[in-house]
Amino acid sequence: MSEFKFACPVCGQHITADSSTSGGQLSCPTCFRKIVVPQAPAAGDSKFVLSAAEVAKPRPASSTGAPIDPSASSPARATNPIVAIGLVVLLGATGAGLYIFRDKIFKKPPGQQARGPTNAPAKKKAPPAPKVTYAIPTNITWSLELTNADLPETTAVGSIHSSGFHCEKAILQGVAARDAKTPPRCDLTLRQGKSGAPDLGLTLQLFAEQGEELSGKTVEIAPDRPPPVPKVILRWKDEQDKAVNRNINDGYALKVVFGEAANGRIPGKIYIALPDDTKSFVAGTFNAEIRKPAPPKPKQPKTQKTVKAPG
Repeated sequence: MSEFKFACPVCGQHITADSSTSGGQLSCPTCFRKIVVPQAPAAGDSKFVLSAAEVAKPRPASSTGAPIDPSASSPARATNPIVAIGLVVLLGATGAGLYIFRDKIFKKPPGQQARGPTNAPAKKKAPPAPKVTYAIPTNITWSLELTNADLPETTAVGSIHSSGFHCEKAILQGVAARDAKTPPRCDLTLRQGKSGAPDLGLTLQLFAEQGEELSGKTVEIAPDRPPPVPKVILRWKDEQDKAVNRNINDGYALKVVFGEAANGRIPGKIYIALPDDTKSFVAGTFNAEIRKPAPPKPKQPKTQKTVKAPG
């Protein structure tokens, strides 16, 4: 008797048998299907793998009638349970890797990525736009004599703190009364620079409750007029780009002619000469946006401090 090998036709498991068992039946140790032991090879080569047949089914054969080598069978059949287990482990490891690195593999568009703390460097802010500078007009004369005042028909220009001024925005802002000692007023602001603190500008604190009350009126202040007179605030920025204000309470020459208010705006002409060291002045036209006064903020109660006596 000699041993030879054959393959299960169902699962492909290799089985070793004696030649004496040829033609007999046995159960596959892997899939437990009943199979017929094939005839031992005539050459007596125990290393040659034959293909068995399932009970009640013919044993597969080649076109020449020779046994079919199971290595040429359909690739869909498993060749070994150890290989099948290895495939399952490999697939599990692959799935775990995809889950762990899912954020890197499946990147979302920038707008859909979850927001949260990152180690990415913060974006640098764009540098501020360079300031626009204007030349000091030479067609306007600084004078505290209103008889010599010239009100040009062009946009208000002038000189503030020795720098050329051009009115880029005008606002007539109502200011509500804070208490009995501080009556309501309207602040006329002419400014260079449309947002934030003005690069250059001036504010007139006029005696009016609403901007519309100034329609068609003229305000004229001579340098020798006794108080109360509107306070003037000069505005500019220093070398560190910090806002600077200077209050001028009297001694200036002013003439403002208001037109008729309509659609939330009021036109006007202005001439003002100020007695500061740089002889600031502004003259020309404006078209101011009228803004209603904001409601006063409620006063916060003062907290009293308790001082403990020594000892």
